[in-house]
Amino acid sequence: MSSSDHLVFDRALIDRRRLRAFADPGTASARFLLQTVAAELADRLALVERRFGTAVDLAGHSGEMAALLAASGQSDTVLRIEREAALLAGWPLSVVADEEALPLAPSSVDLVVSPLSLHLTNDTPGTLVQIARALRPDGLFLAALLGSETLSELRASLLTAEAELVGGVSPRVAPFVDVRDAGGLLQRAGFALPVTDQDRLTVRYDSLFALVADLRAMGMTNMLAERSRRIPPRALFFRAAAIYAERFSDPDGRLRATFEVVYISGWKPHESQQKPLRPGSAKMSLSEALKDRSSFE
Repeated sequence: MSSSDHLVFDRALIDRRRLRAFADPGTASARFLLQTVAAELADRLALVERRFGTAVDLAGHSGEMAALLAASGQSDTVLRIEREAALLAGWPLSVVADEEALPLAPSSVDLVVSPLSLHLTNDTPGTLVQIARALRPDGLFLAALLGSETLSELRASLLTAEAELVGGVSPRVAPFVDVRDAGGLLQRAGFALPVTDQDRLTVRYDSLFALVADLRAMGMTNMLAERSRRIPPRALFFRAAAIYAERFSDPDGRLRATFEVVYISGWKPHESQQKPLRPGSAKMSLSEALKDRSSFE
């Protein structure tokens, strides 16, 4: 995107927070979400009975996705792409590059997998087009993105608290992809056989502050370009914590936090793939099918 007016995410800030989070060994336990999603993507890939010459782990950050791809035996080569070189330490084949400006030649890779990254791009449709262009014919794209219901409890609590205290609100929780739009994005990018589905993970916390600590350890605190630069008053978070406890607690007092994960997949078009029948090419008419059915009634 050429104008800062169109930027949703401050990606430089995202990079700094991720680097800080992954440099701190104390944040390892907060990677449960990325680990869960990487394992699910690996399981889905295992259902595809074919081998991929060159696979790409696109912005997996921790390297766990790349390690699973290498261990699967389904790829000859695994290339990692990250915006920050520090995240690539120790991986034999890697490139420092932006997801929004992929350094991949057309038709040069066979598989692209991206866990929990593409929902934080400012030009997600353009990124998908680049991925499709980089895949060889009959190449596969798999990704997981955070969905629109992610952290809905936290968003509602913060908005209500801020409206009460200051009479207005500022964006504090990022907008995420709607599963109903994901398939359309794949089709617009030129993928064949697009598939989308969603999963919801509910994580329970002792308090809003424990949730925020995990988000900070994940590098997922407010990264919106239009975020307020003012230091929020402490009263805001105390009031939000009270609202969260009132509205979203279980009988034992622990709080629910929703993480909606949208899984998407698509193939680079190839003549060997299944195609819908041409209009008029059916061997039996609808009236004949209904007539046959009525004979059994």
